[in-house]
Amino acid sequence: MEALNPVEGMMGVMAAPRKYSVELQQRATRMALDARRDPESARGAIKRVADQLGVHPEALRNWVRQAEVDGGVRPGTTTDDAARLAELEREVRELRRANEILKTSAAFFAAAELDRKIR
Repeated sequence: MEALNPVEGMMGVMAAPRKYSVELQQRATRMALDARRDPESARGAIKRVADQLGVHPEALRNWVRQAEVDGGVRPGTTTDDAARLAELEREVRELRRANEILKTSAAFFAAAELDRKIR
């Protein structure tokens, strides 16, 4: 079985292009987390960092929230768990599809065998 391209899903659907690079996302998240640790600059830190880097504040807020979940600071599904869950769901879909194909072919061959015995 050939390896799947991570950009394309099983049905060949391409993911939307990233608006912000991974490096920018990591840098902005790190800066926002650092700014929030300092009590004097904690208020409005995400908006301030987002404006400095030209990132939408909601995007940065989501990145910070996910970083806190991944770091165990906030409850929720970690990035690794979400990736593993998606992989397992994809595998279940494949197995169900294969199972349906096997059931259909077994029924076809069983009918053919019965037809052959009657003649």
